[in-house]
Amino acid sequence: MNSTTLFFRILLFVGFSAIAQNKPITLKEIFAGTFGTEGLKSVHSLKNGTQYSVLENDKISGATHIVVYDYATGNKVKTLVSSSSIEGLNSFQGYTFSKDETRILLTSAVEPIYRRSKKAIYHIYDVPSNGVFKISDQKIQEPVLSPDGNKVAYVLDNNIYMLNFVTGKEVQLTNDGKKNEIINGITDWVHEEEFSFVRAFDWSADSKKIAFIRFDEREVPEFSMDVFGTGLYQKQQVFKYPKAGEKNSKVSLFIADLEAMSLDEIKLGTYKDFYIPRIKWTKDPNVLSAQVLNRHQNNLDVLMIDAKIKTPKVVLNEKDSAYVDITDNLTFLEDNSFLWTSEKDGFNHIYHYSSSGVLINQITQGNWDVTQYYGYDPKSKNIFYQSVEDSNVNRDVYSISLEGKNKKRLSSKDGSNDAEFSADFSVYINYFSNARTPYTYTLNDGTTGKIIRELEMNSALVEKLKLYDVRPKEFSTIEIHGEQLNMYMIKPNNFDPEKKYPLLMFQYSGPGSQMVTNTWNSQRDYWHMMLAQQGYIIACVDGRGTGLKGAKFKKVTQNDLGNLEVQDQIAAAKKLGALAYIDAARIGIWGWSYGGFMSSNCLFKGADTFKMAIAVAPVTSWRFYDTIYTERYLKTPQENAKGYDQNSPINYVNGLQGEFLLVHGSADDNVHVQNSMQLIEALVQANKQFDWAIYPDKNHGIYGGNTRLHLFTKMTNFIKDNL
Repeated sequence: MNSTTLFFRILLFVGFSAIAQNKPITLKEIFAGTFGTEGLKSVHSLKNGTQYSVLENDKISGATHIVVYDYATGNKVKTLVSSSSIEGLNSFQGYTFSKDETRILLTSAVEPIYRRSKKAIYHIYDVPSNGVFKISDQKIQEPVLSPDGNKVAYVLDNNIYMLNFVTGKEVQLTNDGKKNEIINGITDWVHEEEFSFVRAFDWSADSKKIAFIRFDEREVPEFSMDVFGTGLYQKQQVFKYPKAGEKNSKVSLFIADLEAMSLDEIKLGTYKDFYIPRIKWTKDPNVLSAQVLNRHQNNLDVLMIDAKIKTPKVVLNEKDSAYVDITDNLTFLEDNSFLWTSEKDGFNHIYHYSSSGVLINQITQGNWDVTQYYGYDPKSKNIFYQSVEDSNVNRDVYSISLEGKNKKRLSSKDGSNDAEFSADFSVYINYFSNARTPYTYTLNDGTTGKIIRELEMNSALVEKLKLYDVRPKEFSTIEIHGEQLNMYMIKPNNFDPEKKYPLLMFQYSGPGSQMVTNTWNSQRDYWHMMLAQQGYIIACVDGRGTGLKGAKFKKVTQNDLGNLEVQDQIAAAKKLGALAYIDAARIGIWGWSYGGFMSSNCLFKGADTFKMAIAVAPVTSWRFYDTIYTERYLKTPQENAKGYDQNSPINYVNGLQGEFLLVHGSADDNVHVQNSMQLIEALVQANKQFDWAIYPDKNHGIYGGNTRLHLFTKMTNFIKDNL
C-alpha cells in the first residue's frame, strides 16, 4: 500500500464519519420507534421495602413474568409468577398485589373503551399455594382486591359484583345497571375524561363495606359515531355525551354493607346539579370521605360520612373565583387527620388538617407550585413531593417534615425528575431526563437523594443518536404583554444569523398546560428536529393561561378561552418575525386538540402574521364540547354566550387568507368530528379554499398501523409546499 492510497482512505474515513454524525432523521424512523427509550415496566415496591417487582416479557416465547429484584444489589431474587405456568394464559399485561401481597390480580386480553377505561380478563394468583383461577369468563371492569385479600369487587354490564374467595360465593350488589341509562361503580364518559378516573367504588379498611357512585344518565343527550370498519354496512356507536349547557348524569352515593347485606343511599344534603369527583374511605372503616363539587366547579366540599348513621358532615370547603382543581392527593394519616393540596394562597401547596377539618399547618409555601405528591412516611414523618421551585420548566423531588421544616431537594440534575418510592420510603427510583439526556433510571437513597446504583441509562440510544443530526431545544423567555413567557427554539444545523429562515410555531395553550419543559424528546420533537434539519426554525411559546406559574397566571383566561392565548401567539410571532434571521413572511403555526383550536384562530385572526396553519382534531366551537371541561373555564353557554362564540374559529372563517390544513379522526369520541365538519361547511360557504383529511375510525390520538406516518407525511408536505 503506497502513501497516496493510505492518505486517500484516511480522508474517505474522516468524510464518512462527518457525514454519519449528521445523519438526517426520517419520518419512517420516527414512527417505527427507532428513537424509542427503554424503561421499567410496572414497577411495584414490595412491602418489605427491600425488594421490588417488575413485569418482563420473553421476546422468544411471548410469556410474561413478574420478577422480584433486590433494591440494594439489583440482583434477581425470584420469578414470582410466569404466564407459561398458567393454563390458558399465554401472557398478561398488568398485575396488582393485594395489601398483604398473598394474592395477585393478573390482567389479560385488554379491550380499550375510552381514554382510560377498559375491559379485560382477570385471573387471581394465590402466592402461597401457587393456585390460580379466573374471576369471570366475561371481560369485566376495574376489579379491586379487598384490603384483607379475601374478596374482589368488580363491574360487569354496569353492575357491581363481589366474589368471596373463602366461601366461593359471588354476590351481585346492584341490578339496575343498563347501557346508556344507569352505571354503578364506573364513571360515565365525561367524568372519566375530565376528572381522570374510571373506578367509582372503594373498599372500607376492614373489607366489610363498599362505597360507590351511581350515574343516572338517562336524561343525558346521546352522541353517535359511525364506525366504518371493513364490512358492507357501517356500525354505529352510541353513547351519552353532555355538551356544554346540557344535562349531566345525576350522581348519587351508596354504601353496601357486606355483612348486613344492605344497600343504602347516602343523602348528601341540598346539593343540586353537582359532581362527585372522588370518594375515599378513611383509616376508620366506618368513615367515608366524599368530594362534592358544584356545576360551576368553583365550590368544593369535602364530606365525612359516618357509615353507621349515614350522615355527612362538611369538614373542608374550597372556593375559588375561577375553579377548584380535583386531584388524588387526599391522604389520611393514622389519626384520620389528612393531607390536602390547594391553590388558596395563589400557588399549589400541601396542607395538613385535623380529622374535623381544622387547619394544623401549611406544609409547603412559596411562589412555586407542587406538581406531584408522592406520599407520607409515618416513621420519619416526612412528606415526599415534586415541585417546580428551582425552575418552572424543570421538576425536582423533595422531602419535608410534617411540620413544614427540614425541606430537602433530593434530586440533583436539572431537568425532569420523577420518583417511585419503596414501601418504607427508604429508597426511590428516580426517573430523569432533560432536553439533551434520554430517560435514565437510578436507585436513590430516600433520605439524601444520593444515587445508589444505575438501573437503566438508555446507553444504546445515546450511542445511536451520535450518528444523527440531533437538534437540541434552546430554552429562553420572551416578553409578551408584560409577561416573561417560557419559550424554546430548535434551529437548523450550521445556523447562520445572517440568513433568513421560515418559522414554524407549535403550541397547545390549554388551561394549566405546559409544552415548554426540560424533558427528553417525544415523536413530535423528533419531527420538529427533522424539519429543522430541512431549514426551518421551530419555536414553542407557553402563553398566558398555561400552567406552573401560579393560579393567577393560569386562570387569567377564565370565561374568555382563546382570547389572550391567541393574542400571545400572534404577538410572539410578530416579535420573532422581527428578528434578523426570521423571514416574517414565512411564519406558520400548528397544534393538536386545544392547540388546533388555537392554530385555527391564529390563522383566521392573524392573517397579517401567519402564512399557514395546521389544525389536528380541533375544537371549532366550545358549544360542541363537554360540560365538565368547558363549563369549568367558561360557565354554561346560557350564562356566557359571548365567551363561547367570540373566540371560536368557526365564527371567523372570513378571516382566512393563508393556507390551512384541517385534520380529524372520524371516531373521535372526545373532540367530535362534528367540530371539523361544521368548520368545513362554514369555510365552504365563505368560499375559502383549504386542505383537509379525515382518518376513518381513528380516535382523538389518530394512530394505529401506518396512520401516524401518513399524517405526519401529509403535514410535512403541506409545510414544504406552503412555508
